[in-house]
Amino acid sequence: MKKFTSLGGKPFLFLSLLFFLWFLNFTGRTMFAPVLPLIEDEYLISHARASSIFIFQAIGYGTSMFLSGLFSGLFGYKKSIILSLIISAFAFLLVPFAKAFNVLYLLSFIIGAATGMYIPAVIPLITHYFHENIWGKAIAIHDSAASIGVFGAPIVALFLLQFFGWRGIFTVLGLVFVVAALIFYMLFDELKVPKINATDLLNFIGRRSLWIMSVVWMFAASTSLGIYSVIPLYLTKELNLDMGYANTIFAISRLGGFVVAISAGFLVTRFSIQKVMASILIISGVFTIFVALAGVRFIGAALFLQATFIYGFFPAGLIALSRMFEMNVRSIATGFVFGFGVIGGWGITPYLLGLSGDLVSFKLGILILGIGTIMVSGLIFLLRELNPV
Repeated sequence: MKKFTSLGGKPFLFLSLLFFLWFLNFTGRTMFAPVLPLIEDEYLISHARASSIFIFQAIGYGTSMFLSGLFSGLFGYKKSIILSLIISAFAFLLVPFAKAFNVLYLLSFIIGAATGMYIPAVIPLITHYFHENIWGKAIAIHDSAASIGVFGAPIVALFLLQFFGWRGIFTVLGLVFVVAALIFYMLFDELKVPKINATDLLNFIGRRSLWIMSVVWMFAASTSLGIYSVIPLYLTKELNLDMGYANTIFAISRLGGFVVAISAGFLVTRFSIQKVMASILIISGVFTIFVALAGVRFIGAALFLQATFIYGFFPAGLIALSRMFEMNVRSIATGFVFGFGVIGGWGITPYLLGLSGDLVSFKLGILILGIGTIMVSGLIFLLRELNPV
């Protein structure tokens, strides 16, 4: 088929549905964060144990990404996305029946595994249907749904808590995922891509750029979702803010990420993608340190600035991955880097931050994370595939 060369008409409808699916994916798997104080109080558990729920979700998500990257081309990208939506819906609908906290570990793992199947399957779809000249715009618009999802999760939680307990929120999510699966099934066709052989796979695993991107992505994920997962606990338990007020600050702080996420996709068409990615990481690291040092008076501004800039990294990073890796390994590269980043940044980091909150303070853990993010930004300039020729 002829690739889309613009974003109007049919391409816009195509991208809009994928935008909505990525929004659902992100909102669903981050929904535990805004209700985590309620979960902690109901089950009478520590900060570290409450935060450990994200380790199980991240292990499921990361493992699924690794496997989806390898097999989604064989199984089918459309089938992979539909399976992701259906299994997610099933897990969300079971959350209200979890009477013991340990059951949430299992369901979190399943939610992570199901939602992890999406991004390795959708990036090849986008890069197949859209011309390379507009990859930056298409990927940036699609990925901006993540920042909207991060902003939307606390708002959705606050709205639904007026009608249901925290368990009812997951029932609503499950039903929406079922509807989304039906719509996607009816509107999209399957995509066939070249298969990868054993030699290509071995060469792929040995590429230095794969491991550099994985480490950098882990810190970016830590500075976005890692912090995101524990901020409600930090605001309510350490800074002693009211939960409603804390979730309002929490939600508003994520609003600016939408603009930066889209802007990053346009910036990489005019400037060095390495400079764009490194600059975003440095700025995000500085503002992460600001979050640690800001008191109650300035915490809202600190969270807004920190969250606004980090979400520009991911669309730029996805564009970099699409340029660095060939079509037959693109989904594998996406799954590997995302999976590595998610297990470390979304799973281990929240636990370490929760442990820091138990032993010393959340502030110390956040401060160390900010410093580390600044330090790893220099690794981006070692990605030789992105050097101008």
